[in-house]
Amino acid sequence: MRIALDAMGGDHGPEELIVGALLAVEQADLYISLVGDESLLQSHLKKIASGSQAADRLQIIHASQVVGMDEHPVDAIRKKKDSSIVVAFDLVARGEVEAVVSAGNSGATMAAALRKLGRIKNVSRPGIASVFPTLKKPVVMMDVGANVDCRPVHLYQFGVMAAAFARIYDIQQPRVGLLTIGEETGKGNILVKESYELLKESSLNFIGNVEGRDVFQGNVDVIVCDGFVGNICLKISEGLAEAAMEMLRSEIVKSSAAKIGYLLSRPAFKAFKKRVDYAEYGGAPLLGINGTGIVCHGKSSGQAIKNAIFEAVHMVRNNINDVIARDLGAYDISLGA
Repeated sequence: MRIALDAMGGDHGPEELIVGALLAVEQADLYISLVGDESLLQSHLKKIASGSQAADRLQIIHASQVVGMDEHPVDAIRKKKDSSIVVAFDLVARGEVEAVVSAGNSGATMAAALRKLGRIKNVSRPGIASVFPTLKKPVVMMDVGANVDCRPVHLYQFGVMAAAFARIYDIQQPRVGLLTIGEETGKGNILVKESYELLKESSLNFIGNVEGRDVFQGNVDVIVCDGFVGNICLKISEGLAEAAMEMLRSEIVKSSAAKIGYLLSRPAFKAFKKRVDYAEYGGAPLLGINGTGIVCHGKSSGQAIKNAIFEAVHMVRNNINDVIARDLGAYDISLGA
């Protein structure tokens, strides 16, 4: 299988992206196309992959332009036709690779995917899903930033797509909840109330409303919301995890007893850090596009990039788009649509 990596995206430059690509090809039978400035990538690749027997499975595809994090996604995609993210999705469209992974501008990644690949049948709006750690097992939240203004049908489709994604990770009957301000029926704004009715009448395993405090309890497998609310949840969660680790560090150094306690509890602290580290979850899948794309955090480490590549491989091997198209068709029939 061949995966395209937008090697110019991300906050750390190409180095960490190439490290992640190298880790992936060393651990799995993959070929990765590094898309970006050929001379720059060649220079980094020579230093990073020197001596690796798997380096010959990394190929450079030249792209002369880069979409910046602060650029307007649609305008950038329209003007920069030779940007690394556009070229990467063009490789999918031509059948030369099977998926794209990018740590660049997430809006531009979605825009490029839509322009080059289009949408799956019956999908009104593709969205971005994200996996959150919980007290039990991870939960999938969708949408986390692609669509800030939604209609009920969009939230319903997010539920179907996120449930399909959850099932490829062996969750047979994903429990789907609708994020709002109270568990009781009728809580929330007009969008939530109308979405509740659609989800209730669908064939999804809909368990009703869930509140923000329920996100990390692990009693639901899929949480549905619009991209405005979802992105706030995502950013708060990332910030809280980082702040919690920093608070622990600052308390530990205050006394000798705390330092001794830390040494005794070090394995537990390491396990906790790994459990809440976004790097362990790879990236956020673009669901609803007629292909496979993964959006990574801009600060992604090589480990995070490697896991994102493996997530893309898992989605392709499990034919996630066929599952989504089938489920949307079936659920639309059950709704009489």
